[in-house]
Amino acid sequence: MIGVIDTEGDCAEWTFPADPGAVRAARTAVRNRLTAWKLDGLADIAALLVSELVTNSLRHATGPIGVRLVRPGGVDGVLLVEVSDPLPDPPRARVADLDDESGRGLQLVAHAADRWGTRPGVTGKTVWFELSTPR
Repeated sequence: MIGVIDTEGDCAEWTFPADPGAVRAARTAVRNRLTAWKLDGLADIAALLVSELVTNSLRHATGPIGVRLVRPGGVDGVLLVEVSDPLPDPPRARVADLDDESGRGLQLVAHAADRWGTRPGVTGKTVWFELSTPR
C-alpha cells in the first residue's frame, strides 16, 4: 500500500500502487475492515468484486488505485464500495466467450451487487457497487 486512511468509523479507504500485489492487498484490506465492522457475511463477495475491479484497473490504467468502503449514514442496510483509478474512460462490459480467460469482471459485479455504476472524477473515474448488509 502506498497510502492508507483506515478509520474506526463508517468509512475506510486505501491507495494501492498499480502493480499485481494490489489485488491481494485490496482483498485483505476489505476483508479485515468488514470483519472489524462485524460484516463478515459480506467479506467474501466484497473481496471478490473488489478483486475484479482492481484487476481491471491494473489492466487498463496506470497510477494509484483507490479502494473505499462506506456505510452511509441514513441509509440502513447498505455497504458502498468504490474502486478508483486515473483512467477517465468508463469500463465496458463485454460478453466473454467460453474459453476467454478474462472479460467477466463487470458481469460478475452486475449480477452480485444490488446496484453498481461509474462516475467521472477530477483525474479519472470511480466504479462503485452496493451490497445489502444484514440487519
